Amino acid sequence: MATGDKLIQVKHLRKYYNKGKIKAIDDISVEINNGDVIAIIGPSGSGKSTFLRSLNLLERPTSGTILFDGIDITRAKYRDKTGKSVRLDVDQYRQKMGMVFQHFNLFPQMTILENMVLAPVKVLHLDRAAAKDKALQLLDRVGLKDRADAYPIQLSGGQKQRVAIVRALAMEPDVMLFDEPTSALDPEMVGEVLDVMKELAHAGMTMVVVTHEMGFAREVGNRVLFLADGKLMEQGTPSDIFDRPQDTRLKDFLSKVL
Repeated sequence: MATGDKLIQVKHLRKYYNKGKIKAIDDISVEINNGDVIAIIGPSGSGKSTFLRSLNLLERPTSGTILFDGIDITRAKYRDKTGKSVRLDVDQYRQKMGMVFQHFNLFPQMTILENMVLAPVKVLHLDRAAAKDKALQLLDRVGLKDRADAYPIQLSGGQKQRVAIVRALAMEPDVMLFDEPTSALDPEMVGEVLDVMKELAHAGMTMVVVTHEMGFAREVGNRVLFLADGKLMEQGTPSDIFDRPQDTRLKDFLSKVL
């Protein structure tokens, strides 16, 4: 897939709770292209994380469609290129979307290397030796190769999050989804995680990042989405959003965070 090609198309996405009384996501439509680095900003409770988790169906939408590489992953079945009806394998598509959460979700009883190797061997059926070599290369990429035999409890928060990122990369995803990856870190550890994410962006990885780090959104993102009350209120380039905001809610939000 070439840079700029449509990777994910979200159409009229809604996620309601309590019989529609709570509208966590309310009619959001957006396109995510290959190579995009999209920063999602907005106040707490605006639906940012719900939207992100809906992209890989960790949250099942109430209505709307999510097309991933042309396939509607919200449907139980789809038609392939020959017209044959095929049952959708949701896990197959989740493998294409690496997910990094606020908390690291590393297995505490396993070493860092074992955490890295587990999914490629179990899910991708990669040879264990090959998976180990790849894991060590990824750990080296984020400066943690020397901690391969350590356990998560022996690592700082920033180191754990860097491991969580490269663990997701080990599955060779088409897109990386980040749900406020620095919000649980001490301030002095934020920079080391953002540096890894910047390196990924510069290498061409497609990324969707829910973040409170406005500097990252402005510097690294090529598009910024502003959500409030479950709605996509405004979107545009970082310059559009931060220098020329149009929506009143966005102007008010930026006045409080910048």
